[in-house]
Amino acid sequence: MAGPAPGVAYSITLRAEYPNSPGMLGRITSAIGEAGGDASAIDVVSTSSGLMVRDLTINARSIEHGEEIAEAGAAVDDVRIRSVSDPTFLFHLGGKVEMRSRVAVSTRDDMSKAYTPGVGRVCMAIHDDPSAVWSLTAKGHTVAVVSDGSAVLGLGNIGAAASLPVMEGKALLFKEFGGVDAWPVVVDTQDTEEIIQIVKAIAPGFGGINLEDISAPRCFEIEERLKADLDIPVFHDDQHGTAVVVLAGLINALRLVKKHPRDLKVVVAGVGASGTACTKIMMSYGVRNIVGFDRQGALSADRDFSDNKMKQWYADNTNPDGFNGTLEEGLKGADVFLGLAGPGLLTPEQVSTMSDQAIVFALSNPDPEIWPEDVPENVRVMATGRTDYPNQVNNSLCFPGLFAGVLDVRAREINDEMKIAAAQAIADVIPPNAISEDFIIPSVFDERVAQNVAEAVALKAQETEVARRRRRRSEDEDDEVYATRRLTLT
Repeated sequence: MAGPAPGVAYSITLRAEYPNSPGMLGRITSAIGEAGGDASAIDVVSTSSGLMVRDLTINARSIEHGEEIAEAGAAVDDVRIRSVSDPTFLFHLGGKVEMRSRVAVSTRDDMSKAYTPGVGRVCMAIHDDPSAVWSLTAKGHTVAVVSDGSAVLGLGNIGAAASLPVMEGKALLFKEFGGVDAWPVVVDTQDTEEIIQIVKAIAPGFGGINLEDISAPRCFEIEERLKADLDIPVFHDDQHGTAVVVLAGLINALRLVKKHPRDLKVVVAGVGASGTACTKIMMSYGVRNIVGFDRQGALSADRDFSDNKMKQWYADNTNPDGFNGTLEEGLKGADVFLGLAGPGLLTPEQVSTMSDQAIVFALSNPDPEIWPEDVPENVRVMATGRTDYPNQVNNSLCFPGLFAGVLDVRAREINDEMKIAAAQAIADVIPPNAISEDFIIPSVFDERVAQNVAEAVALKAQETEVARRRRRRSEDEDDEVYATRRLTLT
């Protein structure tokens, strides 16, 4: 069975000192290569007195593999490893986000307008006209990224403080890809009611709420309650962001294999928050035959789910043929496998029983349910959640553009029609004649993605009458209109 290739996520940088003589660098790189390392950069630090000092940055498979590589380098005769550093940790030093001013304050006049006494007039304008908060504050372009740290990546319940690097990363991607200002808000409680009350209390300062890494089934109640109580969009990205990108990939995969949603048999392994949301969006798109599996087997109407309302919903609304066997049995003849469960769940033999031109989305992170190298020949399209393979299902394709569009029209909510519009917009970035087995999902660095998603979501919000206004023509349009109106009234 294949394993992960060396990647930048586990890279190390060795600072090596050795005699400046021919062949020394080759001996070091050979030792690193024999240890399975993948050298990505070699930089000269200094040369003096016949000594060479170089930084060698090497991709590794894991923390342990990085240690093995460092030991291999140190074992080369006449080589002294001065230090071993971790570029990923260096990237995070001091955090990844900061607050920056949008206006300069360099004179007394600037101070008088930005703060007291001028700011008091603006406060009263909002008091008299609450809708003015959208124009006169950062609310209209700011999102709160809220987490309790209970279900972080594949790490589990690691708590609020340990989840902060992920939330900072989310805020960074909001800004870099969508131009949306976001701020991480981690809460030191996992009580459902407390989280709901905290988010409701901070909501006036934000134009949207992005819930992140909150465990199921609590995440369902938290999102539903907040959606009912707030007049700004609430979006649990682990559910809906994943679902949107999965649907985008499926749209293009179906174009490639020339199958129709209504004719598919889809097997879903892992019916937590993401699996349920993916199922719902596929059903909205027209997929009729979906069978979900948990550790006990297929979710069918004859099972007792006790008080797990979401699994009960799943059983009541999917599995039209009442299948109640194992995952291995359920895969037979399936057109699509969607994995959101755990590593190494499938064998090549099991996948070989799927239909011809099968589609496999193995999205467990960091290790998928089956590695791309192991899928049999009947699999036409393979996607994972990893950056080091083609067709990465990455939520960053969705949430920056989605919230940019939502904020643009000041939508009150994010409905199913807007999610499907976002998925279609992502899929349509790739021209039909460019779709291939290794290219069904565009790159997160393609600027058209966020632009297309923002436009599609904003228009769909208007069509479904959840938008407060039409799309803006320019970034400062509303501020100019409001300021002019104030001057006219004065």
